[in-house]
Amino acid sequence: MTTTLPDETTHHHGYITDKDKYLNRLKRIEGQARGISKMVDDEKYCIDILTQISALTSALQAVAIGLLDDHLKHCVVDAARAGGDEADAKIKEATDAIARLVRS
Repeated sequence: MTTTLPDETTHHHGYITDKDKYLNRLKRIEGQARGISKMVDDEKYCIDILTQISALTSALQAVAIGLLDDHLKHCVVDAARAGGDEADAKIKEATDAIARLVRS
């Protein structure tokens, strides 16, 4: 039986060092979303619900910006060092992700 060692070139996502931070933040965001749903169910004042939706949106945007920053610092930089088609693909991927964030 042969034992396979992990490939030293295996790529880890840039956010991996902050994975717990992201997961905790997403759990809080999930709780905020449930809270908004409860506010609607309890027929709370519209402006109060909108305020909470704004806070939820800001929290999601902060996570998105953090992930994008990690992606640029790790995945895109690594691909740029490698050059060629991989670099072009990662830069386009990042540009497309930024465009989606800007539209939202």
